[in-house]
This record gives sequence, structure tokens and C-alpha cells, in this order.
Amino acid sequence: MTKTIARIGNSQGIILDAAFLDLARLRLGDQLSVTLHEGGAIVLTPIRPAIDAKEAATAAKRLIRRNSKLFKRLS
Repeated sequence: MTKTIARIGNSQGIILDAAFLDLARLRLGDQLSVTLHEGGAIVLTPIRPAIDAKEAATAAKRLIRRNSKLFKRLS
């Protein structure tokens, strides 16, 4: 994929289309870590907040409850 640096207000940047953002699971407001490597390679890495064990357990219970019929059919 080739992108061109464009003027955005008083700054410069690249525009990422909706399909690309969807594939990368990125949304407006997400934070990215920007790393510059030798040779000029730029790597953008999403910063995904980790959830604690209690939040994970709650989410898992909600998922199981919401899909209980599916899980019964699969077992």
C-alpha cells in the first residue's frame, strides 16, 4: 500500500482509509506507539490496555451467558 504525505490543517500526515483501520482493529482516538528504525522504517503499534482478572472473568461470564445455546450445540 502506498500513501502520500498530505497537508492536514497546519500539519502533515497520512490518511488511513476505513478498510485499513478496520483490518488493523483501530478506531478514532486509539493510541499508537510510533517507532523509527534504521533506514527510516516507521512502525505503528496499537497500545491496547490490559484488563485485570476480575474484568476478564466478568467479560467471559457475559460472553458465555450471551452464547449459551451455541456452546451447548458445540459440546
